[in-house]
Amino acid sequence: MSAIHIVKEIYIFPIKSLAGISCQQAFAEEMGFENDRRWMLIDAENQFITQREHPIMSQFYPQISDGKISITFQDEKHEFSTAEHLDIPLKVNVWDDKSEVVEVNKSTSKWFSKQLGFECKLVKIIKSGDRKHESSRLKETFNVSLADGYPYLLIGTESLDFLNEKLEDKITVLRFRPNIVISTQTAHEEDDLKTFKIGEVQFKNVKPCGRCIMVNNDPQKGIVKKEPLKTLSKYRNFNNSVLFGTNIVSLNSGLIKIGDEIEF
Repeated sequence: MSAIHIVKEIYIFPIKSLAGISCQQAFAEEMGFENDRRWMLIDAENQFITQREHPIMSQFYPQISDGKISITFQDEKHEFSTAEHLDIPLKVNVWDDKSEVVEVNKSTSKWFSKQLGFECKLVKIIKSGDRKHESSRLKETFNVSLADGYPYLLIGTESLDFLNEKLEDKITVLRFRPNIVISTQTAHEEDDLKTFKIGEVQFKNVKPCGRCIMVNNDPQKGIVKKEPLKTLSKYRNFNNSVLFGTNIVSLNSGLIKIGDEIEF
């Protein structure tokens, strides 16, 4: 990997499973980028809600400005402060991980319940350590956000290009909800990264990311089809897991920007 690899795109996803925000720069923390998947919707049984069951969630578009998050859905809009939350802790699970969260406020939960058509709450993870995730591969435990598993997902440009060569209907990288997209020379070379530095931040590769049915949801339409998982399963299926992109963790905090060169 002697050729120059640079950061091409940066994304944060403030609320788990809602649309993301394209950023010119982002501040990396142990749990992930600042404001990335610190919020999540849960149902009346305190189970987390995602596009897997509710593809329409991709149609909720967040923006962050002046310490507030505004959510736009169709012709409706709602806003709340990034700092606000109620004081009553709730115990929830994100897959096999126990997490402590708090509800943001009653009016925000009511707004989401109205838009989605069922009772739900918007909750927030407050601090590092409120959810821990164990890596069986590395035999390490990480403090993480409300993401499915690890704090960051990285994808190389050639991986998407290689896939699109096989697809009749081309897709964008947003199908895979990456935090960082880097320029690469060969498809899936990101799988083999070890440790590397971007801007001020040292990262470590944990493992390639196993993908689920959610990548078949067209994020711009909220419609689920058979691709790209059908095509990916033909050449990226390893031990019954379809891999695309790789999970990474940060070893320190700091700023990364579009255009930063990756140092190996």
